[in-house]
Amino acid sequence: MSRIVIADDHAIVREGLKRIVGEAPDLQVVGEAADGTEVMERVRGLEFDLLVLDLSMPGRSGMELIKLVKAEKPRLRILVLSMHQETQYAVRAIKSGASGYLTKESAPAQLVLALRKIAGGGAYISAEVAEQLALGAMPGAAGAPHEALSDREFDVLRRLAGGASVTDIAAALNLSVKTVSTHKANGMAKLGLSNQSELVRYALKQGLIED
Repeated sequence: MSRIVIADDHAIVREGLKRIVGEAPDLQVVGEAADGTEVMERVRGLEFDLLVLDLSMPGRSGMELIKLVKAEKPRLRILVLSMHQETQYAVRAIKSGASGYLTKESAPAQLVLALRKIAGGGAYISAEVAEQLALGAMPGAAGAPHEALSDREFDVLRRLAGGASVTDIAAALNLSVKTVSTHKANGMAKLGLSNQSELVRYALKQGLIED
């Protein structure tokens, strides 16, 4: 029996996931978390095998949370369940320590399959993500400029390119406006971009946002 904790800031999503997992005789939900703080409380206070983690919860970014969880419990397996379909998010999640990545649009049967595969020691990623990971591991591989961004810079710039304001992002990530502005400035400098229009064009070209 694989013991699972579900982490998502939407109660209705957690309930839906619990029902899906509950129909599998070899899987058991033993806890829930609505934000990063509760995730770490469950990691420290519960014995379980697999964490189903939403990337977009309030507070710490999903990538930071993955790293924190793995630092506390290196053997704990993590399946990222996200609304983001972009390959870049999946690649970053796997590099941070996740064992799988699934979008919320996936079928229930796919979720159960992913959980079983990860619980058994395997990984669950798309062929496209596997290819990106392989390419990045090749000697002398030159990735896209945004791959040099920190996880927080990447998150901030992607939200900005999608139309969110600095104030919106600060509220969503539980950061100060000044901190978000610093991440924005550092990220823009790394990409060699000088204004919002250039950022949007870059994000569209790289497939980081939809047209």
